[in-house]
Amino acid sequence: PPIGLESHRIEDDQILASSMLRHGLGAQRGRLNMQAGTNEDDFFDGAWCAEDDSRAHWLEVDTRRITMFTGVITQGRDSQIHDDFVTSFYVGFSNDSQHWVMYSNGYEEMMFYGNVDKDTPVLSEFPEPAVARYIRIYPQRWNGSLCLRLEVLGCPLSAVSSYYTQQNEVTSTDNLDFRHHSYKDMRQLMKVVNEECPTITRIYNIGKSSRGLKIYAMEVSDNPGEHETGEPEFRYTAGLHGNEALGRELLLLLMQFLCKEYQDGNPRVRGLVTDTRIHLIPSLNPDGYELAHEAVRRQQVEQWSRMWGAGMGCGAVGWDGKAVGCSPPSSQLTTALGWPQGSKLGTRDVSEKGMGPGAVAVETRAVMAWMDKNPFVLGANLQGGEKLVSFPFDMARPSPPTPAAATRPLDYEDEHSELQETPDHGVFRWLAISYASAHLTMTETFRGGCHAPDVTNAMGIVQGAKWHPQAGSMNDFSYLHTNCLELSIYLGCDKFPHESELQQEWENNKESLLTFMEQIHRGIKGVVTDQQGEPIANATIVVGGINHNVRTASSGDYWRILNPGEYRVSARAEGYNPSVKTCHVLYDIGATQCNFVLSRSNWKRIREIMAMNGNRPIRRVVPGRPMTPREHLRLRMRLRHRMRLREQMRLRRLNATMATSSPTAPPSTTALPFPFSSTAYMPWSQEPPTASTWEMDTETEVVTELVTETE
Repeated sequence: PPIGLESHRIEDDQILASSMLRHGLGAQRGRLNMQAGTNEDDFFDGAWCAEDDSRAHWLEVDTRRITMFTGVITQGRDSQIHDDFVTSFYVGFSNDSQHWVMYSNGYEEMMFYGNVDKDTPVLSEFPEPAVARYIRIYPQRWNGSLCLRLEVLGCPLSAVSSYYTQQNEVTSTDNLDFRHHSYKDMRQLMKVVNEECPTITRIYNIGKSSRGLKIYAMEVSDNPGEHETGEPEFRYTAGLHGNEALGRELLLLLMQFLCKEYQDGNPRVRGLVTDTRIHLIPSLNPDGYELAHEAVRRQQVEQWSRMWGAGMGCGAVGWDGKAVGCSPPSSQLTTALGWPQGSKLGTRDVSEKGMGPGAVAVETRAVMAWMDKNPFVLGANLQGGEKLVSFPFDMARPSPPTPAAATRPLDYEDEHSELQETPDHGVFRWLAISYASAHLTMTETFRGGCHAPDVTNAMGIVQGAKWHPQAGSMNDFSYLHTNCLELSIYLGCDKFPHESELQQEWENNKESLLTFMEQIHRGIKGVVTDQQGEPIANATIVVGGINHNVRTASSGDYWRILNPGEYRVSARAEGYNPSVKTCHVLYDIGATQCNFVLSRSNWKRIREIMAMNGNRPIRRVVPGRPMTPREHLRLRMRLRHRMRLREQMRLRRLNATMATSSPTAPPSTTALPFPFSSTAYMPWSQEPPTASTWEMDTETEVVTELVTETE
């Protein structure tokens, strides 16, 4: 397994070099898959580079324990300008960093052959393992400048020499399956968990991938398969990119943990399972993971590098099994709904209008349908490449127009877009801190980020638009189109850690995973019903001062995560009078109950009357104001038309009565009580009146009679 240069388990002061070209190309930058900053001349470049072209230079790693070294992985400089990589090198070992022994083949120092380009990592295995504490790489030939990125493979044979490092070594006591699982293994493990805990688990799938693999989900609840009124729904998803395996394994471990602890009577886990409906999807991208897992299993390092990438998903395996760029596939969620950058906030229309069959990946459609079907309240997607928690908004929006901006040329672009905060910015910060603070190492930001300086202000959390702006993330989609508050949790620098590291990673994240789920029970909750006790679905819950509303589920229940305080909350629904209450949110876990009973309003009847009148406004006559000749003429026309309709209705009824009594009797005719000429006033319609027409005019008659009496 790797000793941890890429994952940063090897700290900066454990990496030394004979020299450096400048500080931004120092030894601490010589980690595998290290990325350069946007400006390659800053302090955060993409490799270690020596100050000159001498063959006496070296790069050294101190493991702080006796280690059996089995090989190294080398890589060139990450740069858009330079093409620097090492093509051959020697390897030396030492136990005191003073006396060095070169690796030999029995006759002479053994030459290892490195890279042929700057991006593809190359594995160099030792024919026989070497046991030592220190290892050095002595480059002999290179392309361009002497630059190198490195990972060392080996197994520790003794305890850590550093006392402080030893204190951070955690051994899990949970009897779980700590290994990487292929698609077949994942499916089998979920089946085993379901068989062990059939009363609290359920396996289902939300759809299929582009290659036909089912996207499996595990539900953990005391009543699986049903939405219980008053019980919020939570989700964890992982595997958005196929090469991000740690989140996948953590969710599989979480399934096993919840099942075992529930059976053992753990009160915390029992309360969580009883009061929450939990959904876990370990692999949103099964196609990409299968490619990555197969590459690792066969040790195809060249293919491994192309799929691994480094950082924020660059080179990751997409939902179609092909390599994608730096934007996650979830960007289709928003573009599929016609939500371009800079569009109006707050839209909740999740229809698929205008979406062609090839415009959106099948996995994207499956995720959208899953989000729309279940009333999720809180969720997180587990990713890799960094160690922090990111919250919305992830998309940087342009500043609002100002008078000064009107004078700018049309092609003017601001260098810095405004970082717009969500109306629930304080809530998102609390949710992010709840995970980061419970993590064993996420807030240790003194080491910096994986590829750049710390961007979290020593807190382990950051707004997505401030750190890595992108349009159409899953977090923004969830916030703008559903009731769910979703965050992205980046678990570490190494996206695909070795199996031997899974136990440590589980202990790092176990408490955080449980604590974050418990936050769903903060804020307010309740049921919206009518006066007969029937639930009202799709009612809107408005919190005063927060411009973000939620809607009730089909059973009339709702949940709203809020920070402690006093809130003015109102419930509104079509055809009902709104109701307002003051709700208090406490600091302790447990949502405050705020139920609403709505009474019927007459607006529904008013709208029906307006529709019968052609949605034309009914004129309001001001008392005391005389009618104009034109208004008198219109009134006479309406009265005559109404009299004619009444006479026609009377004749129709009379004919029907006479036909019943004497079928052969001729129909009678009755003259109008006043002279009427069809040529004097053109009738409004040439069609015979119907029942709906009669009802419409009856309603209009009431208004007209009122107008006449007032006049």
